[in-house]
Amino acid sequence: MYSYKRHYTGPVQAVILDWAGTTVDFGSLAPIHAFTRLFAAEGVPITEAEARKPMGSEKREHVRLICEMPRVAESWKARFGSVPSSADVDRLYEKLIPLQVESIRERATLIPGMAEFAAWAGKRGIGLGGNTGYATEMVPELLQLAANQGYAPGSNVCATEVPKARPWPHMSLRNAMELGVSNLAACIKVDDTPTGIEEGLNAGMWTIGVAISGNQVGLDLPQWQALSINEQAEKRAAATDIMARSGAHYVIDSVADIIPVIEEIERRLAKGEHPAG
Repeated sequence: MYSYKRHYTGPVQAVILDWAGTTVDFGSLAPIHAFTRLFAAEGVPITEAEARKPMGSEKREHVRLICEMPRVAESWKARFGSVPSSADVDRLYEKLIPLQVESIRERATLIPGMAEFAAWAGKRGIGLGGNTGYATEMVPELLQLAANQGYAPGSNVCATEVPKARPWPHMSLRNAMELGVSNLAACIKVDDTPTGIEEGLNAGMWTIGVAISGNQVGLDLPQWQALSINEQAEKRAAATDIMARSGAHYVIDSVADIIPVIEEIERRLAKGEHPAG
């Protein structure tokens, strides 16, 4: 019998990033706008908090989870005579697609610092991958708009392109394969939702949680900047706590803060450390 340990000690090879709230759409508002418009059109309005609760999920699953919320189900029953059925979920999802595409177009601005990070990663030979709860038909325009601003991931995977979406690791693993990664310890997953962090952990990668620019705070950049220092500190602490409790190895405000963290991860890799601890 034999027993041995080996440790990857090379550089970071790939960073896999979520889209809304992580690389584009400060505040992760595109999904919220789409879902609130969808349910309002049905005569069953939902709150922003209800729309945000399943964030990170594949979008049909997102519809289903909203429909299963007790308050929403009761409101639906009061209007239509029964709780939402599977057929209702299918119909709502089909109605969501054009609403989501429109919202993505409206909110496709890169988060400050993303273009600079993409340029830095390119110079270092670090591959960039994108993955998302959006469906394949929702993202072609987003990819082009992001590329026009300086971010074009070498791999992009949508939730509808894998057997199981988050928190299963399939999207991140496909990103890693498409980017030619030789060891999963050389990968970092960056996300603004706990389910996205869980995806990265399940894939055996380092994880970085995003606290301010994404789903946990849910404010666009002007709204965030308009807060007082004390208000920002309070929201930062709450969002950072949520992302830290998700198991993220690191938590940052936004992608603008990512480079020093990657450098720290590379120092840990060089010492033989790995994501599992």
